[in-house]
Amino acid sequence: MAKEITVDNFKEVVLESKQPVLVDFWAQWCGPCKVIGPIVEELSNEYAGKVLVGKVDVDSNQALAAQFGIMNIPTILFFKDGVVVDKLKGAAPKKEFTNRLNNII
Repeated sequence: MAKEITVDNFKEVVLESKQPVLVDFWAQWCGPCKVIGPIVEELSNEYAGKVLVGKVDVDSNQALAAQFGIMNIPTILFFKDGVVVDKLKGAAPKKEFTNRLNNII
C-alpha cells in the first residue's frame, strides 16, 4: 500500500530514504489521478523493499506541491538520495512507471 506523505513526514520519508522513492502528487477530485491510482498501488506491492511508493494529496499539502512546482496533477516525482531524478506528468501506462523505476534502482 502506498504511504501517505505529508508536509510533516516528507523529509523523513522521502528526503532521508535509503531507497528510491516514487511520489504521486494527486487529488481526490482528479479524474486522471483515479486512473493511475491502482497502478501506483500495484507498484507499491511489486517494488516493496526496493522502492518506497507514496502519495501526496495536493489539497491537504499545498506547500509541498508549491515547493516542487506541481502545476498539473497527477505528477509523479522519482527521488533517489533525496533528489528528484525523474518526473512524469499526467496519466501513463504502467510500463512507463516500471521503466522509470527500473532506471533508478
